[in-house]
Amino acid sequence: MSTQPVLKRVLFIDRDGTIIKEPPSDYQVDSLEKLDFVPGAITALSSIVKSLDFELVMVTNQDGLGTDSFPEATFWPAQNKMLDTLKGENIEFANIHIDRTFPEEDAPTRKPGTAMLSKYMSDTYDLQNSFVIGDRITDIELAKNLGCKGIFLKNKSEAEDQLNKQNLDEYCALFSDEWEEIVNFLFVKERTASVERNTSETKIRINLNLDGTGKCSINTGLSFFDHMLEQIGRHSGCDLNIQVDGDLHVDEHHTIEDTALALGEAFKKALGDKRGIERYGFSLPMDDCMAHVALDFGGRPWLVWKTKFKREKVGDLPTEMFMHFFKSFSDAAAANLYIKAKGNNEHHKIEAIFKGLARALKAAIRKDYLNNQLPSTKGSL
Repeated sequence: MSTQPVLKRVLFIDRDGTIIKEPPSDYQVDSLEKLDFVPGAITALSSIVKSLDFELVMVTNQDGLGTDSFPEATFWPAQNKMLDTLKGENIEFANIHIDRTFPEEDAPTRKPGTAMLSKYMSDTYDLQNSFVIGDRITDIELAKNLGCKGIFLKNKSEAEDQLNKQNLDEYCALFSDEWEEIVNFLFVKERTASVERNTSETKIRINLNLDGTGKCSINTGLSFFDHMLEQIGRHSGCDLNIQVDGDLHVDEHHTIEDTALALGEAFKKALGDKRGIERYGFSLPMDDCMAHVALDFGGRPWLVWKTKFKREKVGDLPTEMFMHFFKSFSDAAAANLYIKAKGNNEHHKIEAIFKGLARALKAAIRKDYLNNQLPSTKGSL
């Protein structure tokens, strides 16, 4: 069986005003004395290189380079010093594209023109999931022309004003004058997962974003189950879309079990190699109930269940299926779960458990994007 080649994603990065500061006097970095890095640029690029799979490409306009107004002898010392400094932090560019023309020449090679970048407009590259990062509106225009998205290194008021004037809002994925925020944005986009589970008993589709806002769209055919699953999304801060077509004409068992397996798989997939996550999380009270939900994304499934129900059903769900749900989730997510709940109201008790799981998830999946360490001494999770 042949496999589809993995398409390359690219960060097309401007130079002056984005990686290094642009001198306001003449806009030319033509001496070592003028070489000064934009705050946070080196740290951010280092984090991207360590943890993400983007190909780095520099794209820069250098007005009149090689002419009397900008001799090459004044350009290369600063350029090479910049590259050497970045290389010392393992930051290297796959390609560097320099346009030497003046603006009035309106050359197709000059940003936002794409004539220098035709090799990337092929079936080798994934431009839809690539970005142009720069501090000028022409960088966002370049993103539009390439078929990718722009990241505008500009403060909010200036960015909004320029984007509105040029009608480029839809081509700008983010504007910020902080490199740290740009890194966070790029890392957040990595923590998503889509899972489809199709059997003769159920058809399930789940989309998960660990770094969402708690937005949920859930339809399993079981109203109380939908309500409980919504607690997971809402209280963990994860965006959760769950669509299930199950054999409810038989009973609830397959719908609940298979949804738990698919949801656990989605969390495992979205967490990736788990570097930088907190890994652990726990506990929650609700009215007359106290639910303890301890969680560890340690790579080994295990469930301890210390909860009893007096009713056969809560809503349209058999209470015997609650333990089965959490066991299936634990197995698929490769997570330890310890669940204990006490209280008089059965509805409150199970809702407290689901909310407790959500809060445990929120704590455990929290990630420090500038910390690439694995939360384990074993070397893998």
